[in-house]
Amino acid sequence: MSSLPEGWEKHISKSTGRTYYLNVHTKQSQWDFPTSPASVGKQVRCSHLLVKHRDSRRPSSWREEKITRSKEEALDILKEYREKIVKNEEKFEDLAAKYSDCSSAHKGGDLGFFSTGQMQKPFEEASFALKVGELSEPVSTDSGVHIILRTA
Repeated sequence: MSSLPEGWEKHISKSTGRTYYLNVHTKQSQWDFPTSPASVGKQVRCSHLLVKHRDSRRPSSWREEKITRSKEEALDILKEYREKIVKNEEKFEDLAAKYSDCSSAHKGGDLGFFSTGQMQKPFEEASFALKVGELSEPVSTDSGVHIILRTA
């Protein structure tokens, strides 16, 4: 068989033992051998500020070993942060660096560029719906609650 076109990886399914091919950009997989380079798909660049709660899929972070707040408390905290940003009392990246429960806090919340299929669905949908420079309302995912700033 010929070599894989650019942007594809060959994998073996753990459940069936069959070979499948993964698009490294979109994380979409297919059984058929790819005949052309992997498409990148539409990409956006976003920053986010995550506030986890006790029902988050991993209720701990670089800031707090055990997170005990409720989802409602997390949402209230996030709304306060959003209000400070909207009123120009604080910069998004400063609040994210100080208070985000994601390791992206060390980069002011910057997640870099990502394509469809790479983030949890509610996060992806909110990110792609934003215009560059626009700040989302709170978005809830399995990770916690977020505000998202689209940067590109």
